[in-house]
Amino acid sequence: LSLLSVDCAAKRKELENKHLLVQQRDASGESTISLCPVSGDIIQGHLFKRSRRKPKTWKRCWFILRDNQLIYRKSHKDLATILFEDLRLCAVKPLEHIERRFCFELLSIQKCCVLQADSEHLKQAWLSTLQGSIDLAYREKTDTPLTQSKEPPQLCGGDASVDPPPQRPAALDVALRLPGNQRCCDCGEEEPRWASINLGVTVCIECSGIHRSLGVHLSKVRSLTLDSWESEQLKLLSVLGNDVMNRIYEARCSQEGRVKPQAESPRAEKEAWIKDKYVERRFLQRSSSDEEKHQKGEAGLRLYQASMAGDLVVMATALAEGAGVNSSIVKEEGRTALIGAAVGGSLLACEFLLQNGANVNHRDWRGRGALHAAATAGHTGQVCLLLKRGANQYAADERGQDPLAIAMETANADIVTLLRMARMNEEMRDSEGVFSTAGDDETFQDIFRDFSNMASHDPERLSRRQFGRGGEEEEVDEEK
Repeated sequence: LSLLSVDCAAKRKELENKHLLVQQRDASGESTISLCPVSGDIIQGHLFKRSRRKPKTWKRCWFILRDNQLIYRKSHKDLATILFEDLRLCAVKPLEHIERRFCFELLSIQKCCVLQADSEHLKQAWLSTLQGSIDLAYREKTDTPLTQSKEPPQLCGGDASVDPPPQRPAALDVALRLPGNQRCCDCGEEEPRWASINLGVTVCIECSGIHRSLGVHLSKVRSLTLDSWESEQLKLLSVLGNDVMNRIYEARCSQEGRVKPQAESPRAEKEAWIKDKYVERRFLQRSSSDEEKHQKGEAGLRLYQASMAGDLVVMATALAEGAGVNSSIVKEEGRTALIGAAVGGSLLACEFLLQNGANVNHRDWRGRGALHAAATAGHTGQVCLLLKRGANQYAADERGQDPLAIAMETANADIVTLLRMARMNEEMRDSEGVFSTAGDDETFQDIFRDFSNMASHDPERLSRRQFGRGGEEEEVDEEK
């Protein structure tokens, strides 16, 4: 008993000393995180995690960065929870304008999470380590294919109480259905698992890392197995695809004497090829110098006309040849290609332009933007898409009418509903001030998801419904 008593006293003293050391480190700002290269844990330590529920609560958890995953425990008794399955799909950035200090944010397509460190020193340590792990993961080529997580994705902080979104068709199956998409667009590796949304091509994991380094203004990379995809984005891969885009971007490859890299080629060779292909655009079909100047001058008009007609191949060619996606067409009262696509009624043309940097709020000489044009033409799918991409529905044209007034004037019930729901959602977010979430109201999300699915899969159901004289809705044939 005396030996046990002595041992117990020694243990108690040791714990007290450790507790005092932690308090001193917290007060001095020294690191309380651990670097564990031997165990495989890159970094671990305490962070505060903000919940998604209202009101916002913060809980101190133990976080571990391991095997390209960020996991955490709420307490030593709880099982570890995977917060982010694959850090290659994430971006990390500091948060300055927030109610707490020393905060940073991890973002992926499916969710976001706000974390708080105990000091500026710890915050910078986590930021640099996370960013370094993301960069390293892209440089290392893995033989293990990325697979979809068996668990349903958790939203904004990983709260298990949030209902998972409805299952969608596998993006990979849809993307690879087109024969040319079954090999990487740039090196020919079989069964690519990544894609560039704005280019409409599929790429392997190594080429996807090179594409990501080009910047999102040139290539927006997304996983076909881990990320969520909207219907119109998948259709871009089916309408464009590797064969079409390679005919545009590799037209003069043989004339330049260049040999396309293979799957087993060194990364440096692939990187040089991809930059020559998409940044320098050395393999485009060239004309004489005079014709080339004229071609560039007319590229904007061709982009506008193709957008009106919904011809994605001509649109992609015009953009590759230097057409400005936000160029105003003098002959068309200052309209841009996006406004033309909204008038023409092609949902895919609108999506393609938005993915390539089109300004959703550009207005022509009469003060009308793409949202005004879609509301006037009664194109419900385009209205839904433009609202999701941040179109300003309060902007008034030269007559003083905003899109809602136009929809009321044309008596389009669906568009009126969408605009009112979007307006209500904005008012709810504004009323919450700095404590508002980054996401939207669930009812708003459900309604817009339904309209998006109808616009992509069953556009006939979006036939115009007008208000009758008695205030009731009545179906009207679109062709009348």
